[in-house]
Amino acid sequence: MANSEKKSVVIVDKERAQSDQGDSNAIIDHDATKKPTESTVHKQFFNISQQFGLEVALLPVEKQMPIEDRSNKRARLSSLRKQKNIEAIMEKTYNFCADKVIDKRTDLDWFNRFITLAEDVGNKTMQDLWAKILAGELARTGTYSLKALKVFQEMSIVEAKLLAKACSLAVKDQSRKNIRIISGSYQQAGLLNFLSKERQQYTNLSQFGLNHADLLSLADNHLIFIQESESNMMVNNESINFSYNGLPLKLTSKKAKVTLQFYKFTAIGVELAHLIADKANDDFFGHLKQQLSHHFNIASSE
Repeated sequence: MANSEKKSVVIVDKERAQSDQGDSNAIIDHDATKKPTESTVHKQFFNISQQFGLEVALLPVEKQMPIEDRSNKRARLSSLRKQKNIEAIMEKTYNFCADKVIDKRTDLDWFNRFITLAEDVGNKTMQDLWAKILAGELARTGTYSLKALKVFQEMSIVEAKLLAKACSLAVKDQSRKNIRIISGSYQQAGLLNFLSKERQQYTNLSQFGLNHADLLSLADNHLIFIQESESNMMVNNESINFSYNGLPLKLTSKKAKVTLQFYKFTAIGVELAHLIADKANDDFFGHLKQQLSHHFNIASSE
């Protein structure tokens, strides 16, 4: 039986195969060539199932344990996995706290909720971020709300990287409580500039890895407001100070009735942005200053 399987050949397009006799490009499907890939996938799936105590259903009936035993085994593996995860996060937190003073007002109820939310996290990169959250909260109670933790729990590693990308393109005000991604600027239309193509300037965010779909994803995770916001209309020679990933950025309006446009981080987005270290994108910073230079004099240091 095994030998006949190895020799079997399925002709996908019989007519083409007959017309292309002798042609090495004839479309045929060898069952035997597919089996290594399939067996590899099956093996990987079995290994994953085994880690969660669900592999028994994939075994022959005579090798299956009673369902009660299977349920107990799965519960035990789940408990062990959670314990391993939270201990790894505790160890990382301890290292992050090495040079910090722990706030004496630590909220033990918050700590308990943290454990419940973090114990299912097995990805090492995400464990690092959860450890940073705990270290930050221990150093200063109230840094991370339970709402922020719940949002972060639902985020994948891809979505966490997207948050990091957004932070790399964002500016902060002097209080660091407001974070914005500047999308452009414009001057209110008047008789002298109504037809000017330079009246409206845009920042090409997609050129630097943040397209509209990414913005929608950030909004779905309650990290930014998807509706663009605007600054108050500025008078001539009015200044506004920002920080771009640790670099000072001062904008002084060249004209009257100038407005900045931006996507604003939510309160939860601002909290979770504290997890991301400053990492300036020099190319983007240059592009941002160039696009804003029509309406603003720019003072910055790189």
